[in-house]
Amino acid sequence: MSLPETTQLTLALRDGVLQVVFDRAGVSNALDSQTVEELAAVFEAVVDDRSVRAIVLRGAGRHFCAGADLKSIGDVTGADRRAAVVAFNRRFGEVLTMIDRAPQAVVVVAQGAALGGGFGLLCVADITIVTRDATMGMPETRLGLPAAQIMPFVVARIGMTATRRVAVCGLRFDGAEAYRLGVAHTVVDDLAAADRALEGVLADIKACAPGANAASKQLLAMLDGRHMDRLADQAAALFADCLLSDEGAEGTQAFREKRTPRWART
Repeated sequence: MSLPETTQLTLALRDGVLQVVFDRAGVSNALDSQTVEELAAVFEAVVDDRSVRAIVLRGAGRHFCAGADLKSIGDVTGADRRAAVVAFNRRFGEVLTMIDRAPQAVVVVAQGAALGGGFGLLCVADITIVTRDATMGMPETRLGLPAAQIMPFVVARIGMTATRRVAVCGLRFDGAEAYRLGVAHTVVDDLAAADRALEGVLADIKACAPGANAASKQLLAMLDGRHMDRLADQAAALFADCLLSDEGAEGTQAFREKRTPRWART
């Protein structure tokens, strides 16, 4: 097994643990098309390698992942603009499913912002460790967008009722609330404490047989009643429609200008 070449991710494999670090600190590790494709390539490269016992997702700098890079998505132009937005959103859904179904244990360590797509990554991890002052949630509706591809994974994580509240209010919340909702398994004071918690989690994972863990995750996937292909297609279409609508244009522009969108001023 050889790891792919990456420019948006920093990879380190040691003692059976693959550390995958989002390395776009200048944009709060937001997800653009290249980052999503590199993430897919990493998980594809190790899917059959049982010597990789765990995959740890982290973010460089102050934030884990602020979600989709709305600037890069919004800058798409041309006759096939909608098709390009659908393709990006749909591909992210495929990658979320890939991570969700990975045979290895997947651990997320999150600090700072873990919003939108970043929040979705927390919800597909087997174990999630967050700092107390991290900011998580689904603010998409405040930008005129639906939380498209992450929605089924959030529902699976925290239930329908809690997801409804978070989604339609565009809520953000801290580590304590993430723990209460069931998003996070462990809440720590800072990254040093997160590193200590991660060591304990990895020791537990390594105490388990890699084949047995892979089989366990396969069985769990079989118990999951979600029809991901159909849901992901519909989610991508709805996301594109909203992004390219007047609301989406206003929400994206307000985000760039760091102002309140028109609909929130009344």
